[in-house]
Amino acid sequence: MPSNLHSKDLRTQGIVLHRTNYGETDRILNILTPEGKLSVMAKAVRRPGSKLAGGVEMFCLSDIVVHQGKSELGILTSAKMLTNYHNILSDLKRLEFASQALKSINKVTNDVADPEHFQLLKQVLAGLNDGMPIDVVKLWFDINFRKLSGEEYNFYTDIHGDKLKPDVNYRWNVAENAFEPYPDGLVGTNQIKLLRLMSTGSLAMVSRVKNIEKLIKNLVPPAGIEPALYP
Repeated sequence: MPSNLHSKDLRTQGIVLHRTNYGETDRILNILTPEGKLSVMAKAVRRPGSKLAGGVEMFCLSDIVVHQGKSELGILTSAKMLTNYHNILSDLKRLEFASQALKSINKVTNDVADPEHFQLLKQVLAGLNDGMPIDVVKLWFDINFRKLSGEEYNFYTDIHGDKLKPDVNYRWNVAENAFEPYPDGLVGTNQIKLLRLMSTGSLAMVSRVKNIEKLIKNLVPPAGIEPALYP
């Protein structure tokens, strides 16, 4: 531990989920970290020249130090931006989805402090910032966000409990949360392989799949986080 840190200080990486103005110059922040979500007070952060301001912008990854005292609300004592996902701000659709992702994760982490949520959000912001097809990012987020929430999709058996077959076409059955055989279904072997990879692999790995934009067309709705699969 660096000598300038006290025993009650936590140094970690963080992504701001939500900001609330407090008083004339302060802000209360919800910050997602590998250790879970932290609620912290950023004192005087709205003052011109604040050393904290640059590290607590939305859509950025920062190195932060939080002093944890008797109160549940920590005190943010240092914030240094590591990565600025600024390209998200120049595309309305990406900005809207990134904002939805922040809200969704902020909501579920009120009850659960899972470090996997941090890795999930970090990959989503990087993918949106780097220009990955937005439908790919949306579907990957939906699949993995639901898995962390205990609502995992079934990509292995159909509504009858039979294993999915390579020579059968399928469509998604929302009520059963599984595929059902359907002669005119648009989902086949390659789409199912992609979905299985999405549920186990990183977003960067998924984005390298050949012809992914063609495959994804039959799997995602026009917009929104849920439901991700066409009925």
